Amino acid sequence: MPSIICDFHLEPAKKKTAEAVAAESSTGTWIDVSTEKQYMKNLAAKVVSIKGNNVRIAYPLELFELGNVPQLMSSIAGNIFGMKAVKRLRLNDITLPKKYVKSFKGPCFGIEKIRKLLKVKRRPLVGTIVKPKLGLRTVDHAKVAYDAWIGGCDIVKDDENLSSQKFNPFERRVRQTIMMRNKAERKTGEKKIYMPNVTAETNEMLKRARLVKQTGCEYAMVDILTCGWSSLQTLRNANLGLVLHAHRAGHAAFTRGRHGISMLVVARLARLIGVDQLHIGTAAVGKMTQEDDVIIIEKALKNKWFGLKTVFPVASGGLHAGLVQSLIKKMGRDIIIQAGGGIHGHSGGTIAGAKAMRAAVERTI
Repeated sequence: MPSIICDFHLEPAKKKTAEAVAAESSTGTWIDVSTEKQYMKNLAAKVVSIKGNNVRIAYPLELFELGNVPQLMSSIAGNIFGMKAVKRLRLNDITLPKKYVKSFKGPCFGIEKIRKLLKVKRRPLVGTIVKPKLGLRTVDHAKVAYDAWIGGCDIVKDDENLSSQKFNPFERRVRQTIMMRNKAERKTGEKKIYMPNVTAETNEMLKRARLVKQTGCEYAMVDILTCGWSSLQTLRNANLGLVLHAHRAGHAAFTRGRHGISMLVVARLARLIGVDQLHIGTAAVGKMTQEDDVIIIEKALKNKWFGLKTVFPVASGGLHAGLVQSLIKKMGRDIIIQAGGGIHGHSGGTIAGAKAMRAAVERTI
């Protein structure tokens, strides 16, 4: 019988505690119950190994509904985090069998198709975020994007908390920014990408994504953790033909420290459902703390996985031109470099900042 394998960090790493975690996350509870049946025995999760604080638990695949990430996470990352017997518990990794993986669509585009879209064969893609992240009126937002594009950026995106506020309504922003993108393409002769943040209540998010498609925009950005796995899957399954750019806002609430869920697990689930690009960190370069090995996460987005397309890793958080060489040395060429302050904070302004970032990338490769 195929199994889903979970690797946990457990404190205290005692056999009794590990077995309690296995029981609570599968067929058991805190006490023996008279309603348990003999035929259930093969469905119980089993502790496979305990090595130091690393505990591996195997869950029979029959415990899970195919194509249902919320149900998966309610089991392997649900009540167990609140158990009194557990001092600290972290879901570090998950191994999914072929049958489960094949029940999801996975990425629509992947790295290869994104490179064809942008007509950039080898170098890292250069992106920025419109800054200030909140407060700019629509006309100024679009102008910042234009300056970044003509300076050399391939990609400009909204920030994670910009949606449809009065100072910058969603539809107006998308239409005006796409107009400026078209102007930038004519001026530079290069393909330019705008990634509007469609994150909202699920039906509203779908409405916004369809509007994005109608304007001739090829991308939609979504805050995958704050909108939730169900909303993300609904957006992916709508098959709108948009490249889905996944922002991980909120991840550190549970990926930072020894109690919670690793970014590696988040990355695997995001690829499973079907994002095309995902923020994963900067390999200890930049402003953000790194609890997980970014290179391992990057490999999880690019390796062979029962036919699923790859995901473009996105490096962001405190990046500037001076960090490009060390970033590419650590993460390779198949990355998207997203620099906000590192471009707009340039003493010469946004155009100069974009030129510096693009030059740094082209110099390094």
